[in-house]
Amino acid sequence: MGPFSTDKLRNVVMLSHSGAGKTSLAEAMLFTSGSISRMGKTEEGTTTGDYEPEAVKRTSSTQLSILPCAWNGHKVTLLDSPGYFDFIGDALSSMRVADAAVLVVAAGSGVEVGTEQMWSALRRQGLPCIIVVNKLDRENTDFMATVEELRNTLGRECFALQVPVGQDHNFKSVVNILPAPAEIPAEAQDAYEQAREALIESIAETDDDLATKWLEEGTLTDDEMLEPLRRAVINGTAVPVLAASATQSVGAAEALDAIVALAPSPLEAQNPVEADAALAALAFKTSADPYVGKLTYLKVYSGTLNSNTEVYNAAKERSERLGQLFVPMGKNQEQVASLVAGEIGAVGRLAETTTGDTLSTRDAAAQIVGIDFPAPIYTMAVYPKTKGDTDKMGSALARLAEEDPSLHFVRDQSTSESLLSGMGDAHLDVMVQRAQRKFGVNLLLQTPKVPYRETIGGTTRVEHRHKQQSGGHGHFAHILLRVEPTDGSPEGEFATEVVGGSVPKEFIPAVEKGVRRAWAEGIVAGFPVVDTKAVLYDGSYHPVDSASMDFETCGYFAMKKAFAEGSPVLLEPIMLLRVNTPDAYTGELIGDLNSKRGRILGMIPQDDGRTVVEANVPLPEVQRYALDLRSLTQGRATFTMEVDHYEPLPGNLTQKVVEQHKAGAGA
Repeated sequence: MGPFSTDKLRNVVMLSHSGAGKTSLAEAMLFTSGSISRMGKTEEGTTTGDYEPEAVKRTSSTQLSILPCAWNGHKVTLLDSPGYFDFIGDALSSMRVADAAVLVVAAGSGVEVGTEQMWSALRRQGLPCIIVVNKLDRENTDFMATVEELRNTLGRECFALQVPVGQDHNFKSVVNILPAPAEIPAEAQDAYEQAREALIESIAETDDDLATKWLEEGTLTDDEMLEPLRRAVINGTAVPVLAASATQSVGAAEALDAIVALAPSPLEAQNPVEADAALAALAFKTSADPYVGKLTYLKVYSGTLNSNTEVYNAAKERSERLGQLFVPMGKNQEQVASLVAGEIGAVGRLAETTTGDTLSTRDAAAQIVGIDFPAPIYTMAVYPKTKGDTDKMGSALARLAEEDPSLHFVRDQSTSESLLSGMGDAHLDVMVQRAQRKFGVNLLLQTPKVPYRETIGGTTRVEHRHKQQSGGHGHFAHILLRVEPTDGSPEGEFATEVVGGSVPKEFIPAVEKGVRRAWAEGIVAGFPVVDTKAVLYDGSYHPVDSASMDFETCGYFAMKKAFAEGSPVLLEPIMLLRVNTPDAYTGELIGDLNSKRGRILGMIPQDDGRTVVEANVPLPEVQRYALDLRSLTQGRATFTMEVDHYEPLPGNLTQKVVEQHKAGAGA
């Protein structure tokens, strides 16, 4: 394919709520353009875009696919991104390098929560948008009603640029309003006239001279409207709405026509490229390919990127040797000699470059603004299934986190668990499947342990004597400890009040070492001890049988005894939760937090019909809050969560935790 000059390029991200038929529409456009000879089906796992086994299994996209095609002398690169929120990372990567968006809406479903989320995201990034109403061959669909819903929900800048011919199962073609067709089917005549009037009004509103002419003459010609419409689309003040049935290939050609005619080239985009400047290319995604190794996806923002050359990564301050460049087509790659400014491609086996890095020349080192990925909101503990998987788990998950920056993998020292964090349960499930397929690592996901803490509830005094005599040199240590609660001492305090040498100075550090070993291991339920002070105030020793190890052992068991005889307390982490929710869900959301032992701290009204609810909630109650909140608000609310402080765990729950610890220790 190609080559194409920069002005003939169109880079378009495909966005939708999951299940709207975005991948099917991309498949129809590839087929219509002749890029593929046979149309695949998502339900059969045969589409060009959904080639990953995880996507085939779920019958929905789980990662970005790059799908280029040639149309009317232009190269249209479709960036088919996942519609399900869990895979938002790839959608954001796609939006970062796209010059326009096609937002796909299912006719029978209308504006869904995913539609609103994607619309908000592309509006924040200033991407021009074309909307395609898909699945018009289904029962109970109405194109013009969907257009009106779009106008009421997303904005009055949305308007029909086509009308359908036929309805439901009789939907068979579309009629363009601009340019006006030579002949209009009788069944579409009324809808066409109404839509054309609305189109003229919408375009006239974007240009004062056109508005005057329209008011004076009552109409505008196609030639008078086309360029103002294109400018308005690029500026984001006009959003054309098209009609389609992807599975029937109806509307695919017209969608490609609209992309070529109305979407900006990279030279006209919000972040325009520079064809004649020094090289600068952004790495917007990496992928661990089991056949070719690491693949790095690039968009050239200035200059020309050539195969088999040396480039410079300013972020890493390292040179990279480029091998063969590719233009991906789903899972396949077409080798190319170079990529011009505005073009999207890939290269294999870069050693240093990761997502967000810029490749340039050393003489004109550049750093393009990268991609702002969301922080993970859902965490699970991950374990190797077998001993053989243990050694491979860390490196496999680290590579997957490099491939998807919205995935985090860390080791929690307080619970000795490996934690995998992402955007939801589906996200983590797919990553585990991918780890098995790509790296041969079999993993299990479990609810993470809660990082409880232990402390003493009141002052207690204990005496412990360590004595062993079995002939020959014996072991002896004797100490008296006072153990008391204290504030703000996460590692515990140790002090001595010994006088008169009842415990020699050289043995006191050993007592402290034993005490701290008990604190680190946990005494009641295996969790670290905090906010506790131990004071050694008396004891005795044997001039022959006493040694440092004896006093360390004595300190260890004395602390165990202190907690057994005192009033031990388990502390649970209390989270500061901030939920940004539409006002309609506020009451139900507060009721849910109350049921989770939460305390509402405040409600902060926002200007956009939303409210931020702040609350303290125990971590054990909100480990699956990402899923609970999504169900409660249909995915319309967002939240952040961080540890705020620790509080005593209620007695009935403390007993459960202690019993679980004993059962685990027994196993």
